[in-house]
Amino acid sequence: MPYDHLHRRRTARRPLALALTALASCAVLAGCGAGQAAQSGGHTPGKGGGTTGPRATGGPATPGTPSPSTTATPTGARPLAGRTVVIDPGHNPGNFRHTSEINQKVDIGTGRKECDTTGTSTDAGYTEASFTLDVSHRLRDLLTARGATVVLTHDADRPWGPCIDERARIGNKAGADAVVSVHADGSGTGNRGYHVILPALVKEGSADTTAIVGPSRELGRDIVAEFRRATGTAPSNYIGSGTGLDVRSDLGGLNLSTVPKVFVECGNMRDPEDARLLTSAAWRQKAALGLADGIETYLEG
Repeated sequence: MPYDHLHRRRTARRPLALALTALASCAVLAGCGAGQAAQSGGHTPGKGGGTTGPRATGGPATPGTPSPSTTATPTGARPLAGRTVVIDPGHNPGNFRHTSEINQKVDIGTGRKECDTTGTSTDAGYTEASFTLDVSHRLRDLLTARGATVVLTHDADRPWGPCIDERARIGNKAGADAVVSVHADGSGTGNRGYHVILPALVKEGSADTTAIVGPSRELGRDIVAEFRRATGTAPSNYIGSGTGLDVRSDLGGLNLSTVPKVFVECGNMRDPEDARLLTSAAWRQKAALGLADGIETYLEG
């Protein structure tokens, strides 16, 4: 869940997406380029004292990269070439060891708020930080395969953080075409589904979201639609009145952004049914695909 805590269908994109999917499936059936199964949900602890800046990625995929049939993008298709996407994995696995650091307050424009939190977890102990990093890696690989330059705000390569204001600055400095902050919620049992948090119109202190409210809403709508298509899950039954969209003015990561940005709550870790999905590597790959398709739909406009 973020600490810092309708779809406008583009009909011209759907035939292309179907054609690309057909080409990819054909390649797999012919035995061309079938990859390994999706990686498991294991997490490698961060290295204390690692680098403190963002990491641009575009090299080899991580072990367990899915086959082309799960990317919906045939080899050679690079629709996002020249685009920059920043992925912000919510929280950091090391935050719980650095409570004094993450409790320090930072400016979010409308006031001051703690640097970050540890995030939530399932009842069985699967942490939000592990979930967000896994989905972010999968999303990075999908976007990189489509030609995008991808920057992660962190890769568990630092002992804690970054703080919510630094996360916003990373996206701004990169001049990102889109920023997606990956999260999972920690609501009550029975509350299910995903939702996308959009920036409210804020013009106070160091925050001014005037220029990004409109494009961020477009990005959010596209992600809501594509996430549903890819995962087969429904938008939140407890936030957004069925639209899958929520608008907030209390999140520093949104308030301080100068580029289009949204937070995505992929599901509710405290609900047993949602937790079953979130802990499934196969479902996390679908979630990453839904995010990638939503981002691509937005960027191709």
